[in-house]
Amino acid sequence: MTRILVAGLVNIETTLKIEGFPQHYYPVTYPFGGIQSSVSGVAYNVAKALATLGDEVDLCTLLAPDMAGEQVQQAIAQVPKVKPCFELTMQDTPQSVILYDPEGRRQIHVDLKDIQQRRYSEQGFKKQLLHSDAVVACNINFARPMLELAKQAGKLIATDVHTLGNIEDEYNQQFLALADVLFLSDEQVSGDYHQFIWQLVERYHNSVIVMGLGSNGALLYTQQANSIQHFPATTTRPVLNTIGAGDALFSCFLHYYLLESNPEKALSRAMVFASYKIGEAGAASGFLSHQQLEDFVSK
Repeated sequence: MTRILVAGLVNIETTLKIEGFPQHYYPVTYPFGGIQSSVSGVAYNVAKALATLGDEVDLCTLLAPDMAGEQVQQAIAQVPKVKPCFELTMQDTPQSVILYDPEGRRQIHVDLKDIQQRRYSEQGFKKQLLHSDAVVACNINFARPMLELAKQAGKLIATDVHTLGNIEDEYNQQFLALADVLFLSDEQVSGDYHQFIWQLVERYHNSVIVMGLGSNGALLYTQQANSIQHFPATTTRPVLNTIGAGDALFSCFLHYYLLESNPEKALSRAMVFASYKIGEAGAASGFLSHQQLEDFVSK
């Protein structure tokens, strides 16, 4: 059984279904059934997806001893295979509000509270690192010290920097430099996507790079093949909300990559996994188990 340490943001997420973008001003609306609140955040989404696929997960995050923090702890306690490694050092637990329309487009508003000024204890991280096969380091400040510790321990490091428009991006540079498996979106990439990936390869020498292209699929670079392949998007059911699609793609890829060291198969499975996931509204819902995914693919 693969054991993965996930370090990153967990927050309370509220989704609001709207008629469309751009938004027009209304003093009040009544979107019956269109407002939902749940536990989410990149680290939670990834941890839950990995656990649903069958991996053992240690989830390291920072919370506050408030009502939202209690809600997070209760939710994670209900997810089998996820071991919570919380430090309650924040003033308030982060929250997000996500607007989404019938086309699946979304607009995300994230209130990180004071998490960017907080640290996760080195001793606590080293304890979890000892038994891990890989580390998912989300690109948030408290995960930065974990990168060097994971590299020194010889652990595979996977990270998703999400939107990236410059390979010398100051905020993400440390994550880019130390990631063995690097994910990013095409949303802020101007110019040729292939050229951008080759620039990343030349600069950071990552073993695997995946660029998500939304409805156009994804691009896969592997150091072993020294080539870039395009994987078309897959449609499994109607799209409800694309929030969390990237987290799902990343999680499923890592699950299969660690199991079989076959990046092409891993991305093929991840495309199906992410496509099925976006048939539900919440970022941390709609995940298939490993067997369910295999059954789905074999149909």
